[in-house]
Amino acid sequence: MEMKTHGLKLNLGDKAPDFNLIGIDDKNRSLSEFKNKNILVVVFMCNHCPYVQANTERLIMMQKEFAGSGVQFVGINSNDEKLYSEDSFDKMKVYARIRGFNFPYLRDADQKVAKAYDAQCTPEVYVFDKEKKLRYHGRIDDNYQDSGAAKSHDLKDAIAAIVEGKEVPRPLTNAIGCSIKWV
Repeated sequence: MEMKTHGLKLNLGDKAPDFNLIGIDDKNRSLSEFKNKNILVVVFMCNHCPYVQANTERLIMMQKEFAGSGVQFVGINSNDEKLYSEDSFDKMKVYARIRGFNFPYLRDADQKVAKAYDAQCTPEVYVFDKEKKLRYHGRIDDNYQDSGAAKSHDLKDAIAAIVEGKEVPRPLTNAIGCSIKWV
């Protein structure tokens, strides 16, 4: 288990770094595609990480819950697929189909997007408002093993606050998960 520290490249209030990545639907997706969304949730994730596996259903449920409020989740896999073949593009398609993803899942093969966001682990979450300014960065909640046992629902609380036009109660938390597998 590794913890993400703050004060790196992307700080609260910064604009979302652009991306143009291939999705599991074989279409390229870019930041501009989501310009009309009230909230964009970028999740660095992968297939093999047990922390991501334990949180996948939570991400799917939050996308479903908040879609009507103009919230869009986007998953990005930046792991080295040569050393971690289970994170390959083809296996991303299988994983997403089996798990029932209801949001785009993109491949960052050259890891440029992960570096632009200064992402360190999976899962690691960045929440941007309508102007695509960073409002929350960190973890999904405080108990990756059991969402029912979580006492602090950080991502959900951040999204709800932004939807309601309020300040995010805890805008920075430590993302907990597996380190990104760099090339």
